[in-house]
Amino acid sequence: MLFPSILKPDIAAPGVSILAADRNSYVFKSGTSMACPHVSAVTALLKSVHPGWSPAMIKSAIVSTASVTDRFGMPIQAEAVPRKLADPFDFGGGHIDPERAVDPGLVYDVDAREYNKFFNCTLGYLDGCESYYLNLNLPSIAVPDLKDKVVLQRTVTNVGPAEATYHLVVEAPAGIDVFVEPSVINFTQSGSKSAKFMVRFTARQRVQGGYTFGSLTWSDGGTRSVRIPIAVRTVIQDFVADTS
Repeated sequence: MLFPSILKPDIAAPGVSILAADRNSYVFKSGTSMACPHVSAVTALLKSVHPGWSPAMIKSAIVSTASVTDRFGMPIQAEAVPRKLADPFDFGGGHIDPERAVDPGLVYDVDAREYNKFFNCTLGYLDGCESYYLNLNLPSIAVPDLKDKVVLQRTVTNVGPAEATYHLVVEAPAGIDVFVEPSVINFTQSGSKSAKFMVRFTARQRVQGGYTFGSLTWSDGGTRSVRIPIAVRTVIQDFVADTS
């Protein structure tokens, strides 16, 4: 993986047994080619409701409001052998929920210039790119090589009511201590619409391990719950490669 600090996939969408046009007939098809149009349509709908939103804001709204439970309220399972509970490497933020994505409350925006810096990093034109990858303001966090501790930063932008308070809920990955400062974010009518927060991951044991998963959620105590997935792998030696 070229950029393990960029968590993929972003989202899961309906893609199994989808009725699709095939030449002069219709057939049921499955796969990402079936899921992609659903996400594209949701993106278009969000852009029509919020014409001023950037692509990053739309992506954030989709990822951070996704569901991690099925229609029965049970955790989503992955089609593995044997079957297992799905994790961010299976569905990113979860299963797309267009209704909630319309009004996420908070979004993780990224300026186009930040993408230019990322591109220059991929070409080797800039130094310190490892830290830059971790701090790119994505609606997800992936730490592929936690040896002791790592500190990173994210910024949320309020797109909901001007007066709002969000409290933090952390689901820490197994074997990892997670500290976030601040743990409460207040937005006021006259204040800034953006707020930064710091996240520190500390390994509780020094092992060459696999990935463990968690989440970071900002909740207003009502209808808005802004959740991003976390994936962390502890390592001891850089030259030892484990697969998750």
